[in-house]
Amino acid sequence: MPVLKVKEAKSTIVKPGVTRRLVHAEKLMLVVIDFDNGPWSEPEPAHFHVHEQTTYVAEGEFIFFCEGEPDQILSAGDMFWVLPNKKHTVQLLSKTVKLIDSFSPIREEFLQ
Repeated sequence: MPVLKVKEAKSTIVKPGVTRRLVHAEKLMLVVIDFDNGPWSEPEPAHFHVHEQTTYVAEGEFIFFCEGEPDQILSAGDMFWVLPNKKHTVQLLSKTVKLIDSFSPIREEFLQ
């Protein structure tokens, strides 16, 4: 079925204050990440992956850090993308942040 209703979606606790819900096809994944543990005094450790990533900021405000790019303060309605293998991270400025991420190919590790 190509529909996933929010009350039926499995929510994964990534760590305290961070939850993730997702839907995927064979080559594309959409991930909703909810943060409710902000603001943070410093950014999360940077990470990278082989996937292309696009992100829509649905709620909140944060600093976006991406290797080789100037730091940016982003808020609801803003978008960004990350090329494969680029280090990136965020630092929450508001109590809550909701991000809508798309990945290609899908992040198999999120399915476990």
